[in-house]
Amino acid sequence: MSPPSVDLAGKRILVTGGGAGLGRGLCVYFGSAGARVVVTGRGTNVEETVAAIREAGGEALSARCDATRASDVEGAVTLAVDRLGGLDAMVHNATSRSSSVVSSIEDLNEDAWRDHLAVSVRAGYLCAHAALPQLEQSRGALVLMTSPAAMEGSATLPGYAAVKGALRGMTKSLALEWGPRGVRVVAVSPLARTPALDNAFIENPELEGRLEALVPLGWIGEPEPDVAPVVAWIVSDAGRYVTGQTVVVDGGRFTGL
Repeated sequence: MSPPSVDLAGKRILVTGGGAGLGRGLCVYFGSAGARVVVTGRGTNVEETVAAIREAGGEALSARCDATRASDVEGAVTLAVDRLGGLDAMVHNATSRSSSVVSSIEDLNEDAWRDHLAVSVRAGYLCAHAALPQLEQSRGALVLMTSPAAMEGSATLPGYAAVKGALRGMTKSLALEWGPRGVRVVAVSPLARTPALDNAFIENPELEGRLEALVPLGWIGEPEPDVAPVVAWIVSDAGRYVTGQTVVVDGGRFTGL
């Protein structure tokens, strides 16, 4: 990949769900752009992300963090304060493990529904609550990762669509509340390859070609080169006048959003 086009030198950024997929791409890009990154996640793969950042010449540390637990989220923010001196951006990227599981609302059981709510909405609240004092000091930003499903709906992922829509409402509300305090809140809706999407392509070899045909630019984005630079720009000083918006990064797939 070419050198980062966004300057994040000195920025202190915490990412939830940073162990793999889109979260790892965001973390590695942030680190290569000069940010000091706190990589959080439930599993040990956060250490792999930290290693990838360091290999790219960046600075990172990890925190085992279940984003649905207040004590874990608060602990991760405290780690950022203790080790990095504060926090300039919080990126809530974690999603339920059921996010890509196809289901009608009739078949969506209560355990999966609760997990959707917990990992997206409850965790979004916990991230906002824990990060606000630090973001206010740094005049920083909270980024909530959403989805096109939040705006156009989904007949096959109703739980995922519902909670991602809730994050859009949270983005708008917090942008109004926090703007006078100097804190920005932005949602990002990406179309990018993830391990779940790659598995879907393996199970249905025709799916990739059909999806690419729907994207005007002709390809499905990659986390690090296609989505991460946009998120990096949002949390950088260059994005200081953007708040309350949903930024769509999808190669033109959903032009009506």
